[in-house]
Amino acid sequence: MAGCCTKPSDQRTFKMASETIASASKQRGFLATPSYLRLWFAGGIGNAMRWLELLVAGIFTYEVTQSTVLVALVIVARSLPMLLIGTIAGVVGEALNRKRLLVTELFVLAVSSAVLCVLAFSGQIRVWHVALGGLVAGIVWAMELAVRRRMIGEVVAFDQIGPAVAFDSLTNSIARVLGPLAGGAVFETLGLGGAYFLSAALYLVGGFVVRGLDFRQVSRKLRFGRIAIDIVEGLAVARANRAILAVILVSIIMNMFAFSYSALIAPIGLDVYGVSPILVGALAAAEPLGAIAAGIALSAGWLRLNGSRALVRGSLLFLIGLMAMAMSPFYSLAFVLLLIGGLGTAAFSNMQTTLILTEAPLVTRSRVLGIVTMCIGTGPLGVLAIGVLSEQLGPSLAILIMAGLGVSGLGLV
Repeated sequence: MAGCCTKPSDQRTFKMASETIASASKQRGFLATPSYLRLWFAGGIGNAMRWLELLVAGIFTYEVTQSTVLVALVIVARSLPMLLIGTIAGVVGEALNRKRLLVTELFVLAVSSAVLCVLAFSGQIRVWHVALGGLVAGIVWAMELAVRRRMIGEVVAFDQIGPAVAFDSLTNSIARVLGPLAGGAVFETLGLGGAYFLSAALYLVGGFVVRGLDFRQVSRKLRFGRIAIDIVEGLAVARANRAILAVILVSIIMNMFAFSYSALIAPIGLDVYGVSPILVGALAAAEPLGAIAAGIALSAGWLRLNGSRALVRGSLLFLIGLMAMAMSPFYSLAFVLLLIGGLGTAAFSNMQTTLILTEAPLVTRSRVLGIVTMCIGTGPLGVLAIGVLSEQLGPSLAILIMAGLGVSGLGLV
């Protein structure tokens, strides 16, 4: 008979467990939204191929030219459009049908990769072809935040934006692992043409998936005479909100002084550590592997971030890890240090989007995301700087100097 009744403490424990399960289920409710899943799939495919192409372009350019400056220039060709047209992309994404824009973007990427594939298999491809393909891809990627990421905030409930963005960021981190690994393996077995064939096919699949997206949007006519005014209005929103302003400043610092290290992954792997292209791909995947570990906790609701403070602290962790990696004499230690730094990039990338989607007014959201895109586009300046430093001082010292400047910049923020 002693077991026929439930003690009050047991009832409270059961209630707390039920609430925890219900809360966790609610946090993952966005996974039951078909529109979100289509956007998520397209983003995962697009980001994986983006990093695959960056790696194989870097390896091909370095093998042909043995110049870290030219490797940096090829990377810059892919990133520069974000700086030059990022704010305009925000205005376009605010006015025109975002679904149609996204489908068009994916098909353009498929065609560009297919052309490079044909050139590579025919033996006619040159470094300038790869750079031009990167420029086309860069124009498309300038629309990513203002179009696809903006749509994520529109297809899920407001209280699910944070977990939905975290899961998308987690997937992007996984793509940053799989992309370079696949790129290194495909480049070593099938060559540059095989890598571009894979990206063309997957971009095409992503485009067809997005075509079936159920998305409603009130579009308006794009008035070219108002583009400058629209941009200024977005800047005013960013300046008036401290959280958004923090996103802008930290985005500039991270893209100029932190993420520019990726331009030297091929030289540092091939020359400093003397490893194969597959292990170069693994080194490129180390930081996103760390981001995956943190991203799982964020998307599941096990870990919560405290806004702009998490943005700054996560950025600082990555920069410190990058400085330590630059001083490592061993490949395995460098891999582990980048892995630890990746925990910080998860916080940075998650809050970079979440703060905009939750803080910016709906009518200016794409424009503010366009401004953030422009800040991300400052990365080429860092890539050029780190390429010149590497040419003079070597890749390890170049990374150390740039990361140290990034830490100083965060101190000012």
